[in-house]
Amino acid sequence: MSLLAVKSLSLTLGIPLFEDLSFTVEAGDRIGLIAANGRGKSSLLRCLAGQLDPTGGDITRARGVTVGLVEQDAPAALLPLSLRNAVAAALTDPDGEGWRVDIILDDLSVPEEHRDTPLASLSGGWQRTALLARAAMAEPEILLLDEPTNHLDLSRIGLLQRWLAALPRDTAVLAASHDRAFLDAVTTRSLFLRERASRSFALPFTRARAALDEADGAMERRYENEVAKADQLRRQAAKLKNIGINSGSDLLITKTKQLKDRAEKIESAARPAHKDTSAGTIRLANSGTHAKALLTINDAQIATPDARPLFKTGQLWIEKGDRVVLLGRNGAGKTQMITAILRAITGGAADIKSTPTLVLGHSDQGLAQLPPKATPMDLVTAFKTGDGPARSLLSAAGIRQDVQTKPLAPLSGGQKARLAMLLLRLQHPNFYLLDEPTNHLDIEGQEALEGELLTQGATCLLVSHDRSFVRNVASRFWLIDRKRLIEVDDPEAFFAGELGQ
Repeated sequence: MSLLAVKSLSLTLGIPLFEDLSFTVEAGDRIGLIAANGRGKSSLLRCLAGQLDPTGGDITRARGVTVGLVEQDAPAALLPLSLRNAVAAALTDPDGEGWRVDIILDDLSVPEEHRDTPLASLSGGWQRTALLARAAMAEPEILLLDEPTNHLDLSRIGLLQRWLAALPRDTAVLAASHDRAFLDAVTTRSLFLRERASRSFALPFTRARAALDEADGAMERRYENEVAKADQLRRQAAKLKNIGINSGSDLLITKTKQLKDRAEKIESAARPAHKDTSAGTIRLANSGTHAKALLTINDAQIATPDARPLFKTGQLWIEKGDRVVLLGRNGAGKTQMITAILRAITGGAADIKSTPTLVLGHSDQGLAQLPPKATPMDLVTAFKTGDGPARSLLSAAGIRQDVQTKPLAPLSGGQKARLAMLLLRLQHPNFYLLDEPTNHLDIEGQEALEGELLTQGATCLLVSHDRSFVRNVASRFWLIDRKRLIEVDDPEAFFAGELGQ
């Protein structure tokens, strides 16, 4: 049964985001929505939820159908409320139906100590869980999810996947996500949102991406053949034109015009394959060092900011070219270890030593290194690039010229993430310390970052909950397990929940 139908939909918000978009949502559908940063995924979900009017086209919902939208960030009005009250506020009769709140919070494994804590004091992951619970209160027939795995650790992502699988069979889910492993696990259809000619496949992400690449390749070959055919007709027309002029033949002149007309028709009908250049590129630098071990850790004690012990590291080192991923559950101490290493590199420490030739490139998961009142131009020209080169660098990173001299605050998460990667490159580091670097990056950006880390031979220690990213880039794996840090051969046992207690 069709729950929702989209026909010839278009949306322009400053720039055209998409046009002539048509698709249906059937009962029980599991659809992945995939697009580059800034291409309109969140805006499309808001259109489907009735919160934003499209520029053109129609959205038809089945009579009485309920749509629930889980946005990326909690509204400011909910932040002072406790998690429990924020969820209860979604009920039409909180007094009569309040019992339902604890049931959904149990289903989502929300600890009792978090339920009466203000949302503002909770992590982004728990805020996201509260928004999911609020949407579930209405028992929607269509559930729209905007980047649902952002800020979730692997155990919470696994719980989310199981929770979605347990929804009623007729509930349709449309998830906008850059998490490739999540999309493969929960979706059966993939909609690739593009400015023109969006494509849909009845396949999960990885298989759909292969089908999309094949379709784009076939379209590019057709385009090249059509262009070559038009060029051949123009050459024939030029040859006949010379013969016709020299011989005075009106027939040849007419034939010349017919060939040129055919060439113009072929060129006007030919369409090149889609090339999404809106997101910009990600490039990294890797300055040299002769040191073999860039970082040596000698049984360091990692603790919370209030000095509560978390784990001991044992003796470890990071050599040139190592790409080490730090694995562990939320709260195990991953960020505290990154902080301890950062302090040691910048200020020195007895149990964590760095080589004198180490040049650090650090990115915080919240992108705290990007001052919200600064402009992209301010940050790039601080490296003495000059205005012209700075504009070129920013444009190549996907930062449009109209926002290059404005404060960072209004930029999307994806744009900020790409700006952070650009600033890292300008520092010319030989050691990268990266905390959740793929947060907010679209799939194209994730793959570009993966390619740069691999081809540049970068040395790095990174934290990531993105399973595809970890599998693709890591050469070593450190795991926080039972208050100790151990090296493991691969991450699969941790991903499966067998390690990392």
